[in-house]
Amino acid sequence: MTGGHRRILVVEDDPETAGQLVEELTTSGYDVDLAATGREALSQGAARDYAVITIDRMLPDIDGITVMRQLRDDGIASPFLIISALGEVDDRVRGLRAGGDDYLVKPFSFVELLARLEALGRRSETVAKETVLRVGDLAVDLITRAAFRRGRKIPLLPREFQLLEYLVRNEGRVVSRAMLLQHVWDLHFDPSTNIIDVYVGRVRRKVDDAQAYPLIHTIRGIGYCLRAPG
Repeated sequence: MTGGHRRILVVEDDPETAGQLVEELTTSGYDVDLAATGREALSQGAARDYAVITIDRMLPDIDGITVMRQLRDDGIASPFLIISALGEVDDRVRGLRAGGDDYLVKPFSFVELLARLEALGRRSETVAKETVLRVGDLAVDLITRAAFRRGRKIPLLPREFQLLEYLVRNEGRVVSRAMLLQHVWDLHFDPSTNIIDVYVGRVRRKVDDAQAYPLIHTIRGIGYCLRAPG
């Protein structure tokens, strides 16, 4: 894992094990968040973009497999490293089939844990670069044709997705109505049509309403620009 994408979510209910993991990972240069319950894992896992999520199978409220399945259903693509004392073949197979990307049996060597995290992080970065466009907390998956904000799926119609994708691909640039009509609708500019304003309004409501900050900005008299603050 390189650059700023070294944040890991550790889901572990045992205070001693959790403390050791957080200390060792922090010393190794990772930014670490901790969740002690399944509910905390669901909340934190959907709120941030993690390079890897490590998760215990046996949690006090919701079991780890259910947590993984729910986060996957919510569109979370971060790789999962299952860390569990349940080490039988059937246990490992069930965990991997439920959405886990790797499985480490307790007790384990921390050196091996680091090696597995690095491998999962590299795989995650490669996939993300190839298939997912990101602006701030917005993620646009080009394979599934789905968009997510803070991990929550945005319900978009096909043309709305095309419009958002074009804005994202032109992050930070001002895009005119004529450009949108040509590239999204494959039509020449018609000054009498309001189709662009209607669709941008729909997409803006779906993407920006009830969010911490807006991404889609109107540039008066010119067009639109999608950008994150900062």
